Amino acid sequence: MKRLAIGVILTVSLAAVFLYSGSTRTSEYSRLVATGDAALTNDDTFLAIEAFSGAIALRGDAMLAHLRRGETHHGRGDLEAARRDLTEAHTLEPSATRPLEALGDVSRELGQHDAAARHYAAYLAIDDSRPSVLYKLAVAHHQAGREALAIPLLRQAIGLTPGMAEAHYLLGLALRDQEREDAAIEALQQAVVVAPDFTTAREALGAALGAAGRWDERVEQLEALAAMEPDRSQHDVDLGLAYAGVGRTDMAVLSLGRASEAHPEEVQIYTALGRVWLDIARATDDKIALAKAIGALRSVSPVTSSSEALTLLAEALLLDGEVTDALATLELATERYPVDPSAFMLLADLVERDGDLAGARRWLVAHDAVTAYLPAVERLPQLFRIASVSTQLQDHADAAVRLEAAAALGSPTSTLLVRLANAHWRAGAAARARAAVADALTQHPDNSALVALQRRID
Repeated sequence: MKRLAIGVILTVSLAAVFLYSGSTRTSEYSRLVATGDAALTNDDTFLAIEAFSGAIALRGDAMLAHLRRGETHHGRGDLEAARRDLTEAHTLEPSATRPLEALGDVSRELGQHDAAARHYAAYLAIDDSRPSVLYKLAVAHHQAGREALAIPLLRQAIGLTPGMAEAHYLLGLALRDQEREDAAIEALQQAVVVAPDFTTAREALGAALGAAGRWDERVEQLEALAAMEPDRSQHDVDLGLAYAGVGRTDMAVLSLGRASEAHPEEVQIYTALGRVWLDIARATDDKIALAKAIGALRSVSPVTSSSEALTLLAEALLLDGEVTDALATLELATERYPVDPSAFMLLADLVERDGDLAGARRWLVAHDAVTAYLPAVERLPQLFRIASVSTQLQDHADAAVRLEAAAALGSPTSTLLVRLANAHWRAGAAARARAAVADALTQHPDNSALVALQRRID
């Protein structure tokens, strides 16, 4: 009986020790978490991490300290450490939304948009009432090129918070990327209504209006931007060129003239002013306007002039009959980057006019190289012209190369295929010519020119 009593006393004593020890550990854990939070209030992230680390050492199975340390690492820019702690926090408490949102934020900053989308989607599976997380998931989809998934999320976020300007803005971008012009403009207009000083949205709206050919409305947006950010000379340039585009050349000259006085060091202002005066000179054959164009474009040192400015100056010089100076200016324009592609085309025109076919082809090939991104409807005439010049040079092999490139752009006409097969045949590549004709006849079996060429080759 005595032994039993002693055993009971020992058991109760040990339980009390463990209970006291656990209570002390919990109390110390809470104190360390509170210390870490207080350190963050004072922007002492080093002390905060030390405190949260101490809390984790005491209770590694508690989610909060892992979460707070992960958030602190995130704030310090240590994204990998943040991801490790936040992943552990999520593992310890899978139903908690805060670690999921933080993991999404870290993944997005790491450029891992698919991972970010997974974390935000997991958050919304638990709670789909947070507009900010709906927006973040839409951003992740948008950055991954999944506009079709981003758009309904943005509409849902806007339904919950109609005044969320950034959601209207991103909706406009997503709709624009889907080539839904009118809907994109409507969304961007709403972003500007909600936040009139949202200049990025105004810039996107102005660009969308321009792409839709709504020039007067675009001018209104550019006027607002120039008024809101008077120190940004690019707004003045865009506005001046927009005025010129709608025929308000007097306002264009006035706006750009004022901008040049306010920002005399900005090369792009003089370039725009030169362009406006040059367009006036072309349209009206006004020698005074031409002189002002040349003066504006020459007011910038050739050392700092852009390729665009030098090309415009060359065009003005050509209009003024100064061919030699224009030629030298164009060659200089081709050495500046980013290069204005029209400089190559102008050089090709000049040297071809003088009978230098080899030089013309050289500049045409250079032009094609820097404009390879153009759609087929714009690139095809360039390739045909190079092929024509090569044919004149009796370089049928090069002509075939250009025509092959043209055919590769899609849906080649029978005329193109006849030219291609003929170029191969004249270049002495009978087998390739025969193959080209055979391939062309599968697409155009009744074309008499192809049939005749096949007989000639055979």
